[in-house]
Parts: sequence; structure tokens; C-alpha cells
Amino acid sequence: MVTFIHLVHRGLRRARPAGPSPTHPAARTNPGRLRTDPPPTVAASHLYHPPLMRRTALLLIAVIGVFALVIDFWPHLRLPGLGADGGSRPIETKLGLDLQGGLKVEYRVNPAGGKTPSATDLAVIRGIIDRRVNSTGVAEPVVVTSGTDRIVVELPGVTDTQAVRSLVGQTGRLDFVPIPTTTTINNGQTIDLSKSKVCEGTGAITELCILFSGDQLDSANLGTDKNGGRAVNFVLKSGGSKLFSDWTTKHVNEQFAIVLDSTVISAPNINSAITGGQVQITNEGTIGGMPAAEATNLVNILKFGALPFPVEELSSDTIDPTLGAEFLRRSILAGGIAVGLVLVFMLLHYRLPGAVAAFALLYYALVLFAVFRLIPVTLTLAGIAGFVLSVGMAVDANILIFERSKEELRLGKSLPQAIEAGFSRAWNSILDSNVSSLITASILYLFGSSVIQGFALVLILGVLTSMFTAITVTRTILRVVVAREWARKARLYGISESEFTYRPTGRVRRGVTPGV
Repeated sequence: MVTFIHLVHRGLRRARPAGPSPTHPAARTNPGRLRTDPPPTVAASHLYHPPLMRRTALLLIAVIGVFALVIDFWPHLRLPGLGADGGSRPIETKLGLDLQGGLKVEYRVNPAGGKTPSATDLAVIRGIIDRRVNSTGVAEPVVVTSGTDRIVVELPGVTDTQAVRSLVGQTGRLDFVPIPTTTTINNGQTIDLSKSKVCEGTGAITELCILFSGDQLDSANLGTDKNGGRAVNFVLKSGGSKLFSDWTTKHVNEQFAIVLDSTVISAPNINSAITGGQVQITNEGTIGGMPAAEATNLVNILKFGALPFPVEELSSDTIDPTLGAEFLRRSILAGGIAVGLVLVFMLLHYRLPGAVAAFALLYYALVLFAVFRLIPVTLTLAGIAGFVLSVGMAVDANILIFERSKEELRLGKSLPQAIEAGFSRAWNSILDSNVSSLITASILYLFGSSVIQGFALVLILGVLTSMFTAITVTRTILRVVVAREWARKARLYGISESEFTYRPTGRVRRGVTPGV
């Protein structure tokens, strides 16, 4: 009998509603208003975190917001110790090729001598092309391998595209060729070395021969001649140094050509015997020495001239900087319209919670843009599309939360209870949705092309940031707002006054007062 009474008593407790009955004083003193005080049977500590934790959350949100504003808008900021050489790096917004304009070229590495290029050979060629491109002064060039035999070069902001393509696409067969005394060679002239042999001895020659190739070159750099004019210095390895010393000793005042892919790059005269492997090419007849462009080009070819395999240009795409600026303007306009429409929808449909979500969305945009500048992320048209998509996903989390909170309010729960229940019960759905998005975006980043990778990276960062703003920022601000007297009106939540009338949700035994 005792057991039976205990079971009836437990069933009675389950049947009690989660708040006061319509006859309870709390329901009669505030008709038409949301109840903000928890029922007597529910401790207030169950609804919120401790006050210290709430203050800490507000402080954290404020600090992150101020930090994001500084990163976004403070000019000439630099990050110390993060440059390629260990120095500082400027914090800036990096724009991709499609927004900034420039040149994109795709090359294929072809087999040579019956040998197919390996992954190591591809990496070597990529490194040589990367050094060639960097030597031109192009800001933030991108040189990446694609597949087993492709190399993609992206050069933002390039104006002289033909010069860069000529430098990058040269195979780099570099030869040092003595010129017969009966022949005169000029820079830029094409000579056929396909049938030329290696020079034998140091005697006079009547046809072209190759003294040594670029593999005997140790280093090259810009220098100055005895008059202070611009010159080119290069150092030969021991084998090339001995050959060059023997040849120049017996062929003073004769021409000697440096040939790249059958094109004469430089054809200076031998003024004196050159021993020790230290060689200098000058133009003493001109004030200032060699022209800057010619000297720089010669140094680049000497330093980065030889590729282990020939490369073939498959495709190229040149985007005018003006067109890139137009793309950027339209992208910003489209993104602004999308965000604006989302904000208007949230304000009209969810009223006060929608206003909080709108603030959290602007906060999200500031924080995410700061992350882009810190990493840094190169923004492209595809990346902007990923950002707009992540905005929708951030709002989607708030929609789930607010709809669940409205359901809880219709069931008769007080405002703090409904807000907490909305966040708690929508969290599993939000987490599952975001994890699914992260998995998909990660697969796109790992296996997609460079364009797809840009989209995926922006989406991943956006989803992670939105989880913070949708849950932490929105929840913390709502907790502060609902505690205010002016926020306790039904119309601020898109629900009619009648929907706040308390209705018990369970069966109550006669003679038992609910909520007591």
C-alpha cells in the first residue's frame, strides 16, 4: 500500500504544470504581459549562469569586438615576427586575381630525354618559376602545382603581362657560346645550337660551339663597374671557371654570347683574361652602365634560367584591373543587399529578438573580416559567395532558437525560461547542421581546385565564427534585454496577447493547486 501511494504521489508531481495557474497571484497581477519571474518550484539559478560568468561573457564579447574594429579599420598595422624572413607583416585585405586584376597562366611540364617529371621535379620547377616571378617585383604572386604535371601561376596587379609570360615560360636552356671572329652577334638574335658541339680546345673556331652550360653557374647578382655604373656579376663553378679562364686568355677582344633557348641574352666582348671564376659584364660606354631592366633581366636568367624539363603554356587569362575593380564593387553591393534583406526579415518577423540577431550579425561580419585580415585570406568572387552563404547559416541558427522560444512562450513558460529553453533545445540541431557544413567544406578544401578552396576556406571560417555569435553573443545580449521592464511586452516577440494566457500542460488531480 505504501508503494502504491508513492507511485500516485510521483505521478501527481509529473502532472504539475511549469508555472502558476490562472488563479495564482502571479498570473492575475500581470494580465497580457510575459511573466519574467520563474515559478516558485524552479530556482533562478537553473535559468542563468552565475553573475560572474555573465559579466565575463559580456566583457569577452566587448573585448573581441574592439579588437576586431582595430584590425578592420586601424591603418598601417603590422604583425611582428610573422613575415617570411622573420620580420613583421602588414595587416591588409588581400584580393584575389578576379577582384584585383592580373594574369593567370597554366603550364604543363613535358617529358624530356625519355624521362617523365616526378613530383620532386615538379617541385623544383615550381620553385624556379616562383623565384623568377618574385624577381619581377609582383606583389603576392601565387605559384602552385596542380595534378601530376601542371603548374598554375597567378600574378595580381601585373600590367606588362607579355614580359612576365616570356620570363616564366622560358624553358631555360642556358649556354655559354664563343662567337667566331667572322661573325657578329647582337642581343635578342636567334641562333641555332641544335647541331652545335662542345668546344674542343682553345684554338680559333669557324662555327658555333658550346663552351659550357648553365649548370656551371654558381651565382649571379647586380653590381657596379669601376666607374660606378650598373653591371652584372656572376660566379662560375670550378669546371666552368677553368674552361672560361683558358678560353678568355687566348681570345681577348672577341665576342662571347650567353644564350637562353637559342636566344642571345647578352653578347659582350672579352676585354681581358678572366681567371678565378669571377665574371663581370659591363657597359662602360654608357653613362650609368647597363640599363636597369636589361641588367635585372640578365641576372634573373642567370640565376633562375635552367629548368630540368620544358614547360608548355596551356591557357592564360588576363583580367584588367578596371574590370577587377568593377567585379569587387558589384560583389560588395550584392553582399550588402543580401545582408540588408536578412536584417529586415529578422526585424519584421522576430521583433526584439530579431534586433538582437541583427546586432549579432553585424558583430559577426566585423569579427570574420578581422579573421580574414589576420590569417590572411585571399578574397575572391567565390570567397565572397562563401561569406554570403555563411551569413545565411548564421541567421538560420537564430531562427531555430527564436522559433523554439516562441513555442515555449505559447506553452506558458516565463520569458527567461522560454529563452533558455529555446537555446538549449535548438542547440543539438544547430550543432548537427554546422558540423555537416564543416565536413562538406573541408572535403571541398582538401580536394577542390584553387577557386573551390577559396570558397571552402571562407565557408569554414564563417561557420565557426557564426557558432560563436549565434550562441554566445545573441544569448548573452538577450539575457540582459529580457531583464528590462520595457522588454516584457508580448508584441516585441511577434506573439499575440492571448497566446500568453497560461494553459496547464498536464492532468491535475482535483483539489491540487498547480505550481504550489
